[in-house]
Amino acid sequence: MSTITPCLWFDGRITEAAEFYVGLFPDSRIVAVTHYPEGSPLPAGMAMTADLVVAGLPLQLLNGGPHFRLDEAFSLSVTVDGGQAEVDRLWEALLAEGGSPSQCGWLKDRFGVSWQIVPVELVRLQADPDPQVVARVMQAMLRMRKLIVADLEAAARG
Repeated sequence: MSTITPCLWFDGRITEAAEFYVGLFPDSRIVAVTHYPEGSPLPAGMAMTADLVVAGLPLQLLNGGPHFRLDEAFSLSVTVDGGQAEVDRLWEALLAEGGSPSQCGWLKDRFGVSWQIVPVELVRLQADPDPQVVARVMQAMLRMRKLIVADLEAAARG
């Protein structure tokens, strides 16, 4: 059986990133870390890959050097079922130590990985059968950086 695991290209710091991610989400763990052998493109002994599970998702971090950069074309979308407090916790933790906020619940963490922090309430509101509700929620979301559940719900009510 084949498996698919997202692999994120890093230029260093994969062990630090792996430890940060598994500490942030429940049901997370580092599965394995491999190191470059002698004669490799990067120094022998340096971490080459980190295989981890983050909130149940298998993920691989590759320390491949400066040749490629992470960008917003690929993001990790987190559907948050814990209300505004959990949205706030993840948002602040991922922005800490050099992350940058974007629009509509997107941010980039200090390692350059793009994340979407999406409260489950937004998912529910976007599925409302009333197209006017969905349009109001969309307009409210487009004005936000971090998604605010109370403001999305207020927009839905009109």
